[in-house]
Amino acid sequence: MGSELIIIPIIFGAIFGVFYLYFSTRNKERLALIEKGADASIFMKGKQQTAPIWKVLILNVALLLMGIGLGVFIASILYNYTTLGEDVYPATVFFTAGVGLFIGFNLTKNLDKE
Repeated sequence: MGSELIIIPIIFGAIFGVFYLYFSTRNKERLALIEKGADASIFMKGKQQTAPIWKVLILNVALLLMGIGLGVFIASILYNYTTLGEDVYPATVFFTAGVGLFIGFNLTKNLDKE
């Protein structure tokens, strides 16, 4: 009964600790660079022009759902015309969903290049 009361604060404390260390370290690094007279443009170096997140999200969700649909379709064909049994459904669905996500990853890389 008492362990539930201990675990929740530990989880929140760990999350707080990670964020605190990240932001305090980043702040100290930036202050040290400013003291040395470094140019402020180095803070924006990682901010390159990328595809909007909504395009990437819609592309990946669409390909995931198409992969799941194709997996169900292929699994039903395999189930009806072979002796594989009902165990073919999860394997085919997960495989085609993974293929869809892999294609989405490659198309997202192409979006970022444009």
